[in-house]
Amino acid sequence: MNNKLVILSIAAFSLTACKKEAPKQDGPKPFPVVSVESKNIVGYQTFPATIQGRVNNDVRAKIQGYITQVLVDEGQYVTKGQPLFRLETNILTENAAASKAGIGAAESTIAAAQASVNAAQVEVNKLKPLVQKNIISSVQLQTAQANLAQAQAQLQQANAAKRQAVANYKGVEANIEYSVIRAPISGVIGKLPLKVGSLVGPTDQTALTTISDTSQIFAYFSMNEKEYFDFLEKSPGSSMPDKIKNLPMVELQLANGSLYPEKGTIEAITGQIDPTTGTIQFRVAFTNAQKLLSNGNSGTIRFPQRYDNVLVVPESATYEQQGIVYVYKVDKDTAKNVVVNVIDRVDNFALIKSGVNKGEIIVAAGIGGLKPGTAVKPKKVKMDSLVQSIKPKF
Repeated sequence: MNNKLVILSIAAFSLTACKKEAPKQDGPKPFPVVSVESKNIVGYQTFPATIQGRVNNDVRAKIQGYITQVLVDEGQYVTKGQPLFRLETNILTENAAASKAGIGAAESTIAAAQASVNAAQVEVNKLKPLVQKNIISSVQLQTAQANLAQAQAQLQQANAAKRQAVANYKGVEANIEYSVIRAPISGVIGKLPLKVGSLVGPTDQTALTTISDTSQIFAYFSMNEKEYFDFLEKSPGSSMPDKIKNLPMVELQLANGSLYPEKGTIEAITGQIDPTTGTIQFRVAFTNAQKLLSNGNSGTIRFPQRYDNVLVVPESATYEQQGIVYVYKVDKDTAKNVVVNVIDRVDNFALIKSGVNKGEIIVAAGIGGLKPGTAVKPKKVKMDSLVQSIKPKF
């Protein structure tokens, strides 16, 4: 009997201890909340871009020959007319000497032909009065006139031969001049694939080099058909030239993520969709006074899109299920999920078209474990401070 009493006492004590140690029920958890605000926001559409100089000229040889000198280096700035390469001219020099000798021979032939003409003319002049006086027959005069005509024809042939000799000489001189390959424009020298000793000619597929005028550069980017028609609808103007004229300046983000210091102007849009890619190309002009950009660079065009008085919430306040975006609205300290129409996301803000109203309270962050109908303890925070705190650091 005593043992049973002891056991019952221990059991009662244990139950009392368990009741004392039972955890208390937790109240509503605190969540940061913000008021829906309206702001003026500038967002950006981004498009990959390729960069080219304003003018890009391939440099090629006009004559065939071996390179004897390379007078410039890759990346060097050259001016129009500056010598870039020299070709071997030994044969050309010999041809020039032969052509010059041909001119001398032609001049000697002209002199002899002129003497023959003069002599034939004297004979004709002498015979004319004798025939008129019937001292001699007219046959002799006709023979002398025929000799004169023949001498004049030979003189004409000699003059033509001289002109041909002069043309040959000028052609050889031009080829000698072409043996010095000069810059067709002012700009920056590109790659030099051919070195001293290489045989080059006008039909070569590989250019000697490329010169790029990068005082101004063009950035080319493309839009697909949907983006293009959206662009046409949003851009003010009744015609394409008007729309281009009214377009905002655009930014160029370089390959390292930094922004080019100068803004660019969209100057032209190609007139048709590329059937291969289904895109239409835009050309943007940027000044390049400091020569920071080179032909062949890549980058990203940032096309600004301005939103005035648009409703905004922190991106951290949104979540997505099956393609539908929600936020948690706080009503009487209870979280209720509502569908929102997000039109853009800019700098950690979600831009809202519908679903919430200005001034309404929403849960700003930490919504991963939150469920509809959950009681919450609102903890008011400033939206700008919250958004700044979650911006990525670079």
